[in-house]
Amino acid sequence: MQNSICIHNATVLNGFTQMKNCAVLIKKNKIVDVFNEERFLKKKFDGNTLLIDAKGAYVTPGLIDTHIHGIGGFGTDDGTQKSILKMSEILSTYGVTSFVPTLYAGTKQKMLKAIKAVVSAMGKEKGARILGIHLEGPFISKDRLGVQSASDISPVDLNLMKEFWNASKGHIVNMTVAPELKGMRELALYAVSKGIVLQAGHTNATYEQMVEAMQARIFHVTHLFNAMSRMHHRDPGVVGAVFIHPELSCEIIADGIHINPEIIKFLLSCKSLDKVVLVTDSLKPAKQKTKPLIANGDEVYLDKCFYRKSDHAIAGSALTMIDSLKNIVSYGFHLEQAVHMASTNPARIMKQEHLGIIAPGYEADLVVLDEKLNVLYTIIGGKMNYKGK
Repeated sequence: MQNSICIHNATVLNGFTQMKNCAVLIKKNKIVDVFNEERFLKKKFDGNTLLIDAKGAYVTPGLIDTHIHGIGGFGTDDGTQKSILKMSEILSTYGVTSFVPTLYAGTKQKMLKAIKAVVSAMGKEKGARILGIHLEGPFISKDRLGVQSASDISPVDLNLMKEFWNASKGHIVNMTVAPELKGMRELALYAVSKGIVLQAGHTNATYEQMVEAMQARIFHVTHLFNAMSRMHHRDPGVVGAVFIHPELSCEIIADGIHINPEIIKFLLSCKSLDKVVLVTDSLKPAKQKTKPLIANGDEVYLDKCFYRKSDHAIAGSALTMIDSLKNIVSYGFHLEQAVHMASTNPARIMKQEHLGIIAPGYEADLVVLDEKLNVLYTIIGGKMNYKGK
């Protein structure tokens, strides 16, 4: 019975640097050693160890998507365990080893149903593991809705938040809120007490309100530049706050549409690499082969990203995490930097300390990529989960 895997002759991107001619040894669900090829050739393995010759391919920590609504025709807006589990299966084929299903604002009943669906799927995954839930609302600004519905948003309501928390059985990982809303400080303190990472997003906050939000531990920003107050020389807004304050981290959607690639370069010339997180914000019809394309009840069409058919508003991305990685590299960044943003950084910011690094003691969630960054293998919890074609 196979109880260990050793990937050798690999270029390992461990979350800090790149190491050539290396091997990674996995036993059960943990990484137990990382060593050079010379040591590998001298090492003796029993018949229960699967040896994989990477032939120089890259081995990276598994990709982590902390903001995703759906993929392949399955989404959180379905409100079913089946859809969440199908998302898990599909995501592993794109190098994702863990994810945070993201819920749009909705009626109380719809959100509770979706929360319970995610919780019921946890532990039953056949692919990428569910880290918990990301609530993208309902406590957001009516002035920065994006494609969310005004009828679904809510004033800050601590009792409603407690209902969401109880329904999640303690599995809300992160939550997007508008810091300027009345009562937000009380909600933020409650979220902090539960270990929820709060993100400023769908917000019209002024710069001063963002500074105040930081005092309540709102240190992360949802899809930077999109659905938020823009930078102005008289009011830096949310965007300006991200550039001014090194302690703030942010998501970016690297599809070339949500943010111009030159702006991403500018951001990373101003911002420490460890404060930037790649997310997909992908919708249910991403990679869906049949029509119509429906996301959160609206028909959308695809033109590099999704647009709502009724008013042509940008609705979300069609990205996968591996596409995002490829895009970042095509913009001129090193692959090591892309891996930081796609794995190491989200793990740390979302308090998943056991993920995002290839080193002894960390969870054995790994991806093997060829020279064109196509997925060759996805290993989740120390087990071979996906083999590329």
